[in-house]
Parts: sequence; C-alpha cells; structure tokens
Amino acid sequence: MTYDFTSIIDRRGKDALAVDALGTMPGFAPDAPREGFDSIPMWVADMNFAVVPTVQQAIIERTQHPCFGYFSPREEYFESIIRWQETRNGVTGLHKEHIGYENGVLGGVITALNVVCSRGDKVLVHSPTYIGFTMALTNNGYDLVHSPLVQDEKGVWRMDFADMEQKLKAQNIHAAILCNPHNPCGRAWERGELEQAMELFKRYDVYVISDEIWSDLMMNGHKHTPTQSVSPDARQRTAAFYAPSKTFSLAGLVGSYHIVYNKWWRDRMDKESSLSHYNSMNVLSMHALIGAYKPEGQEWVDQLLKVLSGNINYACDYIEAHFEGVKTFRSEATYMLFVDCTEWCQAHGKTIQELEKACWDVGVVVQDGTMFHGPCHIRMNLALPHDRVAEAFRRLDKYVFNA
Repeated sequence: MTYDFTSIIDRRGKDALAVDALGTMPGFAPDAPREGFDSIPMWVADMNFAVVPTVQQAIIERTQHPCFGYFSPREEYFESIIRWQETRNGVTGLHKEHIGYENGVLGGVITALNVVCSRGDKVLVHSPTYIGFTMALTNNGYDLVHSPLVQDEKGVWRMDFADMEQKLKAQNIHAAILCNPHNPCGRAWERGELEQAMELFKRYDVYVISDEIWSDLMMNGHKHTPTQSVSPDARQRTAAFYAPSKTFSLAGLVGSYHIVYNKWWRDRMDKESSLSHYNSMNVLSMHALIGAYKPEGQEWVDQLLKVLSGNINYACDYIEAHFEGVKTFRSEATYMLFVDCTEWCQAHGKTIQELEKACWDVGVVVQDGTMFHGPCHIRMNLALPHDRVAEAFRRLDKYVFNA
C-alpha cells in the first residue's frame, strides 16, 4: 500500500504545540509570523504527516468497548516490541522481562540515574546536547559534564575519546548518557565508535543510559546499531530507551519503554519508578503501539524514510548552493538539521537571535539552537510534505539569507 506523505494537514486548533504555541511561550516557543505569512512548523520534533492508519484503527477498536478501568498490559504489547526490535534492529534474545514501561524517555533516564547515582553526581553527556537532557538532569540535581563532539575534515560529527577519558578519570564520573542516534547532530554512530565508547565506559566503571528514541529514523540507507549489541559487557552496562512517539508522531498519547538486561539494575529501576505512583501505562497508548508496530507500520516507516531522506538531501543541497556562510551536516538519522550560521552572522553583523527572528517573521518556524549548546545554530525539523520544505527554503532565500 502507498501511504500519503504529500497532503498538507491543518493542525491549527488541534492541540498542536508546534502550531498553537507560537508567540505564547516567551523564551521557548518562536514568535508568530507577521501578517501575510502562514507558519511552517519546523521547531518541535514531531511530524506533520498523518499516522499509519493501523494506529487509529487500534484506538477506535478499543474505544468501541465502553469500559476503561484498571488493566494490565496484554501479551501482544510485549510481543509487538520484541518483533519490532528484531525486524528493525536485528535484536535477538529480547524477552518480556527485559522490557519496562516508561511515561517518557526523560523520566526513564532519571529513574535509571537515580538507581546508580546520588544527587549531585556528575554525568557525562556529549555537546551539542538535547535540551531535554539539560533540563531533566539539572532539575533533578545532577551535574552535567560536557564532552564536545568534534567535526572531522568532512564535517562528520565524532566523539572525542581522549576528552571523554580525561573527564571520566579526572572527575570520577560513573554515569553517562549516550544519544544513539545523536540529537541534535544527526549522527548514526558506527559500530566501531560504539565499541570504543563502551570499552572506555567499562574501563572507568560507568553506567550508560542510551537514548535510542530516534533509532527507526535512519536516513539515506544508514543502519542503527543498538548500544547493547556491541559486546556482552555493553548488554549489561546499558539501559536503553525507546518509544514509537518519534517514529509515528505519537508523543501526545504518552508512552515509552526501556530495555534493560541487567537484572539488578532493572529490578531497582522498577522499584524507583513505582515510588511516584505516576509511571503508569495508558490503555489507549498501549493499543497505539500495537497498531504502530504491525506489518503495515513497517511498510509505512520504509516509505517515510524515503520522503525524509529526500527532504534532508534537498535542504542540505540548497544550503550549500544558496546560503553562503551557512553550514550543516547531512543528517544520517533523525529528521532534524543542526545548522551552523556562525560565518553568515559574522559577515552580516547579526546575532543568532536576530537571524531566528527574521526566519520567524516570514513563517519559517525554526528552533533556537543555543538551547542545544550550539553557539550560533538553528535546529530545523524537515518532517513535512516536500512542498512545505521547498516553500520554507524559498522564503529563507528571498527574505532572510539573501535579502
């Protein structure tokens, strides 16, 4: 079946943060566009495509039964995750007892850290850094230690293993967050890179929290390597977090899951997450995952990746050809671009905030990259119908970068 990734969906008034929050959250949400321009939402990391129909079908079928009382997760939920992980990521040896529910990945990250750390402990993260990590760790009393990613001669983001080791050793760090694939940089880590990182973490007795929520969204034929798969030690040293929310744009339904093979860690995480009495599955989000992880969902994602890869390639080629002083890495994973505007801003005497405002004024609603520790960057969501992406770049060309 061929799915629709071209229709432009009007999300106004349908509870969409990406559209309805513009101009209402100073310091977080972009400003609304000036009169005469509609908004092209390119900031919040959700997609502007209709979900695979099996998601709606699964929810509708469940809502036709009139009772919504207390429930237990059905076996089909766990079987769906096991089948999905095996098919998409080549995971073997995954069983029901290794899977645990989380209201969200960030909450799961804190649960995992609370078991192996004390408040005030240092946690190694790579920078640029997903703003959710910054907020969640800071709010919960952890001290982020940044190890900057570096770009090689081809512009590919790489881990600086020497810097990582120096910080682990000098600051006595025993926990790290690995974003695999990396958000916001868009790197799909190669197996050898993950092996080297995990050997380093083993040497310094570091527990690893691996955020793999973007693992289904691999661009231009790149493949995801689960962190837990690179060695027997990595399998026991890592708590991995997944969700259908990025893949199928289901964040509003709430629901993620962890995979933890280390029984001691898993048992303590289950206890820790139970203490608030809030980490509970929603019956409709359970059925949404089951609907998403059906064979139709596999086919839908395969078609989606072609659309997203085309948008990534179009955007990167356009920037290179038309926007002098603007640089970006061709994302290998995620549908986000992390765009470096340093040289352009210097040449035009503009701050990144002034540049962002110029984008917002003409309805190109990009995100402030400084929140992700990008000194002069914007973050751009390309999960839109291609016509909308092309229109966004036409406006950026005419009104912003070459005005």
